[in-house]
Amino acid sequence: MSVKLTSRQVGDVTVVDAAGRITLGEGASAFREKIRELVNNNSKKILLNLGDVSYIDSSGIGELVSGFTTVTNSGGQLKLVGLSKRVKDLLQITKLYTVFEAFDDEAQAVRSFA
Repeated sequence: MSVKLTSRQVGDVTVVDAAGRITLGEGASAFREKIRELVNNNSKKILLNLGDVSYIDSSGIGELVSGFTTVTNSGGQLKLVGLSKRVKDLLQITKLYTVFEAFDDEAQAVRSFA
């Protein structure tokens, strides 16, 4: 199963719920397109909910970094919420934990944009 992305608004924050696998091919390109779409629609506060992501490969990690860069360069913020142990470990191994602001609780993450 590839990744399924749905977005919703919580105040002025766009929450993108991801479910499935962010991997080379469909998953990574779907993620890239979603981030570009949000940036083009002038979304500046993006919260990526990875709670239902079962797997991310190196290509998926690359897309996370690329998405972070795209959003930051457009003057916005991209933060993460709901990381599984596997994804947390992956971010620590790759030292990306220092790049992304990550939260366990969605309400706390949304408040952090204020």
